[in-house]
Amino acid sequence: MKLMKSMKNDYSLSGTMDFNYDELGLRVGLEVHQQLDTKAKLFCKCSTKLYEGSFEGVARIERYLRVTKSEIGEVDPAAVFEFMKGKKIIYLAPSNHTCGVELDEEPPHELNREALEIALGIAMGFKSKVVDEVHVMRKIVVDGSNTTGFQRTAIIALGGELDDDEGIVRIQTICLEEDSARKIDDLGDAVVYNLDRLGIPLIEIATAPDIKSPEQALRVASKIGLMLRLTNKVKRGLGTIRQDLNISIKDGAKIEIKGVQRLELLPKVIMYEVLRQLKLLEIKNELIRRGVREEDIQDRIYDVTNLFRDTKSRLISGNVSKGYKVYAACLKGFKGLLKLELQPGRRFGTELSDYARQWGGTSGIIHTDELPAYGISHDEVLELYKYLGANIESDAIVLTVGPEDRCINALRAVINRAKEALRGIPKETRAANEDGTTRYMRPQPGAARMYPETDVPPVKIDERIIKEALKYVPKDPGSVYDELVRKYSLSQELSRQLLRSPYITYFYELVQEFGDEIPPQYVASLLTIHIGSLRNEGVPVENLSIEVIKHALNALRQGRLSRDGVINVLREYALDNRRPISELIEKYSTALDIKYIYDAVHRVIDSNIDELVKRKDKAFNIVMGRVMNELRGKADGKLVAEVVKKVLNERLGHGY
Repeated sequence: MKLMKSMKNDYSLSGTMDFNYDELGLRVGLEVHQQLDTKAKLFCKCSTKLYEGSFEGVARIERYLRVTKSEIGEVDPAAVFEFMKGKKIIYLAPSNHTCGVELDEEPPHELNREALEIALGIAMGFKSKVVDEVHVMRKIVVDGSNTTGFQRTAIIALGGELDDDEGIVRIQTICLEEDSARKIDDLGDAVVYNLDRLGIPLIEIATAPDIKSPEQALRVASKIGLMLRLTNKVKRGLGTIRQDLNISIKDGAKIEIKGVQRLELLPKVIMYEVLRQLKLLEIKNELIRRGVREEDIQDRIYDVTNLFRDTKSRLISGNVSKGYKVYAACLKGFKGLLKLELQPGRRFGTELSDYARQWGGTSGIIHTDELPAYGISHDEVLELYKYLGANIESDAIVLTVGPEDRCINALRAVINRAKEALRGIPKETRAANEDGTTRYMRPQPGAARMYPETDVPPVKIDERIIKEALKYVPKDPGSVYDELVRKYSLSQELSRQLLRSPYITYFYELVQEFGDEIPPQYVASLLTIHIGSLRNEGVPVENLSIEVIKHALNALRQGRLSRDGVINVLREYALDNRRPISELIEKYSTALDIKYIYDAVHRVIDSNIDELVKRKDKAFNIVMGRVMNELRGKADGKLVAEVVKKVLNERLGHGY
């Protein structure tokens, strides 16, 4: 690993494709969290549908959460981190979606039996060993997403496995837990949560660290997701499923990455984390080569506001005019290292900036590896080095702007993180970004964050519960693929697309509903290709329920809609689901007299006769396109084509 070469030429994504993951000792564990589609929440009778109305008049509760010791006298480090932010928590509690349980004003009710049976069925599908008795536990969470300060969770099965081309991937635990509240705003000194999501049943499937490549992670997550969908008892749409990762390499550290919502992003997240850890190891080795010791990185923080009293930097002067101050700290021996790129678009300085934001609440940092810039002059940089007594040839200086207490906390976090750089890679929890990179989120939680829930009685797993759970055991994906190809005569590619689609369970329900009256091939194409095209147009296809699609296909069966009309109806309904589906079907109805189609064809030919005679070889395409545009999807394309050919043959001669 050539540090100085890397500093001159930022690492490109293409370079990561050459990683030998076996040599690097890559190990990945996967946690899949999926909302269950139940009538009620996990510990009360509130609806599991999300609130979509205005927040005007909605109950608003303000609280602060505080850290307490566990039953064995320990304090969780992640809890301390969240507590130190000192943020006010604002909860919005829409009626019919929340009750005293979500507000932590009444004890939880008994464990939702429907959710338990679904989770047990899923566990049996993974060949996991179901526990004899389910005990609910409390897991400390004090970021405000749970009003209680903890999340209720229960192990319902242990063990199990998944077959994969690169070997067996073991399942460690399968848990049933409550989802957290929805974060809808961050006001700086306060966070706003909607309690409608809090308490929705969630299944968590955690694998052992048996995954050895980014591609394998994608396959395993895809298979888990498919098996969950095959139960037909999980919710659909963005936010209903998320993946967390535990990633480590040789000489690195196990890093938790939270909140990967898009499945296709998993390989990139893993690849970028491997890259980040390798670069951090380069920094460690370079610091050792430079002779930097931990005691060299002093905990001294300087008020340097006066150095910038005449600055041309609007970033600094604008904040100072508000009464804020400028503080600085020296990182001895770190010259040039803060600009080293760890992930695309994210440098070591970005990592330090994340720490400043999370621990101090400032907007981030400025560092001398990127100066002069932001209106800060070269002379101001020289003055800064002189004031701190730093070596301009070897040291880096970090600046932050804001209220005094926030600046001091932010720079303390930066200094501590710089010390960690000498040890290698700190264990931490990171959040996934949309481009596959990650950002610092908080310290990893300790082992003392779990303790028994005393308000929910244990549930003994008897034969009756197991019998009910058997209804939800998902089919094996391999047998489903064979069934799609052989029984329903789908092509191999269409079968694969359908298996990857969230609408796989819709397919079975629709072909059962319509039988041979609507070919299964068309149903599969509608659910994958056509709805996929609508999604690519930006149409919110998550608004298309199975009932809406049934209405459209029933109109197709009755001859009231053409296939084009089905797409038009689904598009308009998805864009505005306040309109009745019957109204849209009427709008695009194909109940046209055949004479109307003939009249339209004759009108188009009459209006374009000269062009059609000159371009006889293109006549069919010209007439067909203009007639379909005039009819606007109200007639079946196949029928229109037959009429166009017949009339052209009559009027312009044979050959169409």
